[in-house]
Amino acid sequence: MTTRPDSSVENGGVEALYPFLYATDSNLDAVLEQARRSTEAKIEEIVALRALVAERDAERLAGCARQLARSFASGGQLLAFGNGGSSTDAQDFVGMFLHPGGGARSLPALSLTSDIAVVTALSNDVSFDVVFARQVKAFGRPGDVAVAISTSGGSVNVLAAIDEAHEAGLVTVGLAGYGGGRMAELESLQHLFAVPSSSVHRVQEVQTTLYHVLWEATRAALSA
Repeated sequence: MTTRPDSSVENGGVEALYPFLYATDSNLDAVLEQARRSTEAKIEEIVALRALVAERDAERLAGCARQLARSFASGGQLLAFGNGGSSTDAQDFVGMFLHPGGGARSLPALSLTSDIAVVTALSNDVSFDVVFARQVKAFGRPGDVAVAISTSGGSVNVLAAIDEAHEAGLVTVGLAGYGGGRMAELESLQHLFAVPSSSVHRVQEVQTTLYHVLWEATRAALSA
């Protein structure tokens, strides 16, 4: 299960993020000014975080992209997976390879949350912890690529799938927040891109940038 900070109003989550929404001051101009400052602060934070990750991980992203390109050139496919918002990111990432646009050739990619019948069957009949690992075992072949996305880096089913992918001979790639979380402890993970933040919002924003860059770099490597 992904561990995330409690965002309930009772625990101060939302109020801490947007204090001006709970202010007793009814002055509209003052509220709008606070909203403006809050927005600017968040923009500055994400820009700085993206710049930090870009400087730190540029060479490793390029190296990972070259390995993905080699996999596709050899007839491999990409399997991507994650929970919740990370699931939609996995689907978005897969969609880029399947539908690149501009007349570019589609590349084989599969999101492991797309088949709801498989996900619910495994969850109901076995355990939610194996919904990705079982699919990796069924669909993955040596030389394929497994891309795991997790905000916390600690989702049990994501970690299990990484281990399964490594055992099956797949290239393993992980995107995580919280400095990597438990994902950073895995010896089975070949490429880890960890966002140094505990903010779910900032982590997911940087992860979106990371997988867009990885896609572009992979296609560039295939064209070289």
